[in-house]
Amino acid sequence: MKLYSGPLCLFSHACRFVLHEKEIECEIILTTNGRTDEALAELNPYGETPTLVDRDLVLYEGMVVTEYIDERYPHPPLMPSDPTTRAQARVMMSRLRRDWLDAVQACVTTGTRPDKKLSKSLWDGLLAMSNHFSQQKYALGDDISLVDSYLAVLLWRLPLLQLNLPRQAAKILEYGNHMFDRPAFQASLSEAEREIRAA
Repeated sequence: MKLYSGPLCLFSHACRFVLHEKEIECEIILTTNGRTDEALAELNPYGETPTLVDRDLVLYEGMVVTEYIDERYPHPPLMPSDPTTRAQARVMMSRLRRDWLDAVQACVTTGTRPDKKLSKSLWDGLLAMSNHFSQQKYALGDDISLVDSYLAVLLWRLPLLQLNLPRQAAKILEYGNHMFDRPAFQASLSEAEREIRAA
């Protein structure tokens, strides 16, 4: 199994986190040179990361990749077992992507700060979400899920966005630190991602 991964791509980071959480052996290929990018372009019509190669199967689109990994290697499970909660998890991941993840990734890729609309959306949304974590350990309750993989990689990138949350967001910041301390999260970090919080 191979994962073509962008060194600062948050969707790639979520995939790497899931692979390490499940302790799956996978060759991580960082797309940092022309030869790697050329190989990726042959596999994926969009030339984007993450792209997963598992024997004859080629998958792209981050959330497709993480769900495939979870189903292909079901232990420990990172999606709920019942259809209702599983659907709720998919809605949460979809909202994270539509509201924040795509826009944040665009900022990271271009090296620009988020505009006022995105900054306000992140500020208000994460502040509102903070109360959620005063009542439960993870996004869906007491068990870690794929939702947490996307939320954690977003929170890791807050310094890049120059977004300082107020003390009222203490619970979500505590949750973030708890996620960052997981061995799988630490193992999932590229050198470029480590530098985000090196200071």
